[in-house]
Order: sequence, then structure tokens, then C-alpha cells
Amino acid sequence: MARDRKPFRRRTRVIAVAVAALTAGGTALAESPASAASLPKGHDVSSHQKNVNWSKAKAKGSKFVYIKATESTNYKNPYFGQQYNGARDAGIIRGAYHFALPNKSSGRTQAAYFVHNGGAWTADGWTLPPALDIEYNPYDKKHKCYGISKAAMVNWITSFSNEVKRLTGRRPVIYTTAHWWNTCTGSSRAFAANHALWIARHDSADAGSLPAGWSFWTFWQYDNSGSLPGDQNLFNGSQAQLKRFARGY
Repeated sequence: MARDRKPFRRRTRVIAVAVAALTAGGTALAESPASAASLPKGHDVSSHQKNVNWSKAKAKGSKFVYIKATESTNYKNPYFGQQYNGARDAGIIRGAYHFALPNKSSGRTQAAYFVHNGGAWTADGWTLPPALDIEYNPYDKKHKCYGISKAAMVNWITSFSNEVKRLTGRRPVIYTTAHWWNTCTGSSRAFAANHALWIARHDSADAGSLPAGWSFWTFWQYDNSGSLPGDQNLFNGSQAQLKRFARGY
């Protein structure tokens, strides 16, 4: 994801989100960005992008955007209001994401902090479900899985998801890479049935292998720069399906 705290370094990653209703027969789309011109184009931003020119982004084809709201329980994106409300004012479907630090506090605690600081959801057709950004620890290379066991990681994600569902009525989209997921959750298949996948895979003709359990992606982050501010993404469906996904059906 787009980074915004000094200790972070930008790096390639892929996020996968799967929702069975979005692809015929549950089959994954595997187009390259060049051949997937009909798919809605979007992006994700953080405080790196500061005050975004949303009318310009809309003119360049932005159909949706995810905006970083929070990290752990002690960070809020200072540009969140301008970015989140500005996107909506420009006619862009938008949603919020939380960067997880599972070694700092429980999933339930971080979910509550996220929802109360921008990660809410409403069935207005303009608000994407809250998203959980979970990936290798950017602060400690020796503890890439945050120093917790695979089972504990699955429990942490479950706790986060349950609290988001309790507070918003929606399960969070999960942003991750296949490598992180299979390494740090032990290839858990516990979430694919009811969590959309946002897969990050850059410099590739397709989204590649997906995390265990998912058979297709809902969002694909295919590059960390491009015509839109922040990271570049595609939605695995039509514009009408994107609107239905935002509404919750």
C-alpha cells in the first residue's frame, strides 16, 4: 500500500479480494492491465499523496479509491478528510483501509480504532467496505510475521473481522500477498468464503497465484505508480458490479 510513516519503505505487494458473485462461475479474471481496459480503474492513497486533486484523478479515469485511515491504534492519516470526502465530492467510489500491526494490540482493538476513525461503512453505493492491509512487518525484518504464530495470526484476523462486522455490518476486504498469507497464516482457508480479496502483484501480466482458499480476486493492485495518485488498481467486474459491491450486495 501507499506508505505514510517515516519507518515505512515502499515496496511491491499484491492484494487479492474475492467475491464469488463478481465473476461468472467463480472464475478468476487473469487479464493484464493492458488487456483489461474494460475493468474499472482505481487507486489507493495515504498521506504520501497529501491533498489530492480529485477532479483531475476523475478526469484520468478513477472509478474507485481506497484511502489509508489508520495504523495500529496510534496513527491517523492527517489528510484523510480531504482525501475521503474529496473523492466522494468528485464522484469517485471510496473506502478506507487500516494497516495492521498484530504485535501491538488485539484485532478487536485495532478494528474499533479503525472504524471510529474513518473506517465506517454505509450502504450508499459510494462507500467500499472497510479494508484490512496485512503484510510483512515493515519495522522489523527479523520478525516478518510480527513474532506471532500462524494460529495466533489467524485468530488476530478473525478478531479484527468480527469487530468490523459487528460495528459496520460488513466483513473487511483483505489486502495481502499470496506469499505473506501462506507464510504467516499457514495457508489458512478460513476467510475466503466471506472476505473479498485485494491482491497486490506488480510488474506482472496477471494477478498470479492467490492466497490459500481464494479462487479469484476482487481488486488487483498491479503497480505502485501510474496515471492516478498512489498505487494502481483494477476491480474484477463491471462498473455496475462495483456499485453493487459498494452497496453490500
